[in-house]
Amino acid sequence: MPPLPKITAIVAGSLLISIGINFFLMPFRVLDGGLIGIALIINYLFGTKVGLVMFLCSIPIFVLAWMYYRDILYNSLHGLWISSLIIDLLEPYHYYFVYYVELAPFTSSALGGVLIGTGIGIMLRFETSTGGTDLLAQFLSKLVPINVGILIFLLDGIIVSLGGLLLSRETLLLSIVTISAGGIATSLCTLKYV
Repeated sequence: MPPLPKITAIVAGSLLISIGINFFLMPFRVLDGGLIGIALIINYLFGTKVGLVMFLCSIPIFVLAWMYYRDILYNSLHGLWISSLIIDLLEPYHYYFVYYVELAPFTSSALGGVLIGTGIGIMLRFETSTGGTDLLAQFLSKLVPINVGILIFLLDGIIVSLGGLLLSRETLLLSIVTISAGGIATSLCTLKYV
């Protein structure tokens, strides 16, 4: 069982990620990067649950972590399970949010990116994550001297570019805003003070 500060970080980070996805990205069909972005693409095309797809797509990355860096794996299992669950639990409520709160697509994309990036950053700060490309970036940051937020940003850019080809140019542009805001928020949360 993880210690209380880590549990608190996982729950707080998962809530921020879920709010960002369900209330700010999904109403405008905007993508995030990483496995969240892949799960959103599959949701927009086929109507599947975002959290469930995130969980299933993380399995190959968890296998890689099992072979090379088990501490990250154990810490991320909790983050993946809780964040996937909270994302799917809050999904039905995004209709109520959209009904009561009117935001422009650009503003919604930027706020969604900040919320998701902050949630991921909080989790990474306590050496946990939602798994997926966050886990992959955390693993890579042990091998190369690049901030984990920058690595996540690069991986996100690749996925959003591919998603933009499948959906629309507007989705691509708004998604770039989202990953930029998310990358900055994650980087700020994971800065190491000397």
